[in-house]
Amino acid sequence: MKFEDIQEEEVDFGAMLEESFKKQESSSDLVNGVIVEIREDDNQAIIDIGRKNEAFLSLDQLRDNDGVLLFNAGDEIMVIITGFRGERPSISYDMAKKKAALNEFISEYDSEQEYIIEGTITKKNKGGFIVDCDGLEFFMPRTLSYLSPKNDSMGKKVKAVIVKVDKDKNSVVISRKELIERDKSQKQDIVNALLEAKDPVVGTIKKITSYGMFVDVGGMDGLVHYSQISHKGPVNPSKYFDEGDEVSVIALDYDKKKRHLSLSIKDANPDPWKTIDEIIGVGDTVTATVSNIEPYGVFVDLGEDLEAFLHVSEISWDKNVKHPKDYIEVNEEINVEVIEIDKSGRRLRVSLKTLLPKPMDAFVNNYKIGDVVTGVVSSTTDFGAFVKIDVVEGLLHNQELSWDRSVNAKNSLKAGDEVEVKIINIDKNAEKISLSKKVLEPSPVENFAKEHKVNDVVTGKVKDKKDFGVFIELGNRVDALIRTEDLYPLKIDEVEKGQEITAIISFLDAKNDRIRVSVKKLEKHEEREAMKKLNLDQDDSMTLGDALKNRFNK
Repeated sequence: MKFEDIQEEEVDFGAMLEESFKKQESSSDLVNGVIVEIREDDNQAIIDIGRKNEAFLSLDQLRDNDGVLLFNAGDEIMVIITGFRGERPSISYDMAKKKAALNEFISEYDSEQEYIIEGTITKKNKGGFIVDCDGLEFFMPRTLSYLSPKNDSMGKKVKAVIVKVDKDKNSVVISRKELIERDKSQKQDIVNALLEAKDPVVGTIKKITSYGMFVDVGGMDGLVHYSQISHKGPVNPSKYFDEGDEVSVIALDYDKKKRHLSLSIKDANPDPWKTIDEIIGVGDTVTATVSNIEPYGVFVDLGEDLEAFLHVSEISWDKNVKHPKDYIEVNEEINVEVIEIDKSGRRLRVSLKTLLPKPMDAFVNNYKIGDVVTGVVSSTTDFGAFVKIDVVEGLLHNQELSWDRSVNAKNSLKAGDEVEVKIINIDKNAEKISLSKKVLEPSPVENFAKEHKVNDVVTGKVKDKKDFGVFIELGNRVDALIRTEDLYPLKIDEVEKGQEITAIISFLDAKNDRIRVSVKKLEKHEEREAMKKLNLDQDDSMTLGDALKNRFNK
């Protein structure tokens, strides 16, 4: 062959390759090649694409996911000519695989069937987007994409329907817009049917959140707000349902602008409060399940879509319940008594302690007034201390704590102290127990009575003045009363605090800590004593008249 013929043949082949490049969208750009040589050091394969034209191909396109080469030298492979680098053509095996797959899809396409695909946007141009679906590349015009040009759509996953297949041009056109508008129309039909029917329908819970649940109803999602789940009131949906559960719902409303469907579970079920009198009554004992525990009480599930509240004060007869969780656990089944039904407020109150033995009943069987017992201080107050005896509490008032009036519960006792006390009163109906600690010790008056008796003369300082008399302090925390009529010859208006007064003991009751003294009787007592002394000092023959005459003549 002459050189001119060879040159002409190469020119013709170059023109053919150029024409092939111009027709990349057609099936004619697929070229059969032969692997001439594999150069692993250069990560390249040399491919003979015909007429002694060779092209380089990266080995990365010829490896599987594990990096193993899929071909050997001499194997035939299909490639696409993508362009030229100088006079040498550029080829792609990956693009050839996609083109071959697309050709096969188009050849098997059935125009009588509907094809809905899911893919990822991998490329875009002025006209639209290229969507990759399992290796097949489809074209989605921008006008059919329902995507804003302002947003970056690369890598976005989309669902679309095939609207056109051109077998001559080997192209497939898809539309996301048509699928969305069709879906909107179907959803609107579902919404209209739900709102018009007003009957319960079965849906499937797709997602549970803190504010409610999304439920699939006939292919459309609606929200059941947590306030629309139960007749009990707002509840935490995750405590009652799991994703995938089927529930009966009723459509409440549809916001066209937000495309928001509101559903209700509680409206799909009977309202127990409409027939509450037939279900439960005050005084009934029922089995309930603890659903929630708070510091102030416990919420229990009674069944029948009813919830009741168990106040912390109704858990135990023990008045010092610090937290309900110390007595009850979530999901525990307990027997409770219905103590209140508030129909207007749709509230139920129950009690646990009313079903338990009353501690006061056991206490009165074991103890009586006058018993001396040892108890533990549970708390102190400004007016005294509460002392726990077995499972009940008694009050140790400040005035019963000590004979020393400066001593009180706050400055002498603390929670946990053991104290020995005497039971001085039991009021079973009021469930009150009065205790005394000071009665276990001799009172100051009892000690005073050991050394004093009626008609003894004593001296004390005025401590307090009342309308009915004056209190004087005789020492050692012993006070005595001088009644107004017993002050004579002193006048109550002239008596001052701190003033010393001498009087005679007129009444002494050590058991009840009462002492009365009298200035008036002291005067008479002194007169009698003087008379006795005078009589003793005079001669036995002297008459009474003589003695008195001698005394007044002095």
